[in-house]
Amino acid sequence: MKNRERFHSGGADAGERRRGTERRNGRTRQDGSTRDSRRRTEDAAGEELTRLEGRNSIREAYAAGKTIDKLYVLDGCMDEPVQRILGLARKAGTVISFVTKDRLDAMSETGAHQGVIAQAAAAEYCEVSDILEEAAERGEDPFLILLDDIEDPHNLGAIIRTANAAGAHGVVIPKRHAATLTATVAKASAGAIHFTKIAKVTNLASEIEKLKKEGIWVVCTAMDGKEMYELNLRGPIALVVGNEGNGVRPLIREKCDLTAKIPMLGQIESLNASVAAGVMAYEVVRQRKMQ
Repeated sequence: MKNRERFHSGGADAGERRRGTERRNGRTRQDGSTRDSRRRTEDAAGEELTRLEGRNSIREAYAAGKTIDKLYVLDGCMDEPVQRILGLARKAGTVISFVTKDRLDAMSETGAHQGVIAQAAAAEYCEVSDILEEAAERGEDPFLILLDDIEDPHNLGAIIRTANAAGAHGVVIPKRHAATLTATVAKASAGAIHFTKIAKVTNLASEIEKLKKEGIWVVCTAMDGKEMYELNLRGPIALVVGNEGNGVRPLIREKCDLTAKIPMLGQIESLNASVAAGVMAYEVVRQRKMQ
């Protein structure tokens, strides 16, 4: 094991200017839609770019080596073409969900899903070892951001964007119970998914143990941790950011070396997950600049 010694240290109204196009209070536009409803519509259109329907298209996607994050299969369907697709999915490590016909019908854009719908990744995944190699090639201490069950695709995209901007060598996400690389994530990342290494792992706790054996210190965010300014975040670091509602899971927290708290000076007790990731990432950047 590498040396992991670590020390703690201590005007005019904007609504009026846009009158007739958008009103600040209701966010109502000329077409009658709201900003939130329009975003949902845009998201749905974006997901069509990575959603595959029908047996032939999904089988061909696997044959072409395309990464399929999730496969939705009609529960109880046992015919041979679907069983072949299931075999390909299991071999590729795709997450498989057996759902009702009503669920598939609701998901379908074509109305011809034939009992199978797949969600393809908007970008290719890598291995965690590829992220470490990236750091070595750049001659830098590894800097990774690990996401513990981040479910909102907008948060995932924003975190990937921040990771790229802060010079992190890569992002690690779990295979299950988390957002994956959909078209919405690609859009929220402002294209950063195409320039940032992203690894998808089966067991985040096991990956943390492997990183620790590589000499990387793992720090998670929590309300009862030490203020981030009191921690030494220089050297090889992996930041763990928890779920939007529940934070870092106890099992994952137990694996971490350090627990960092972001100072909250107002009446609100917590930050959005992507904002918290940004604050912590740039504290790492700040401390590295001071070395």
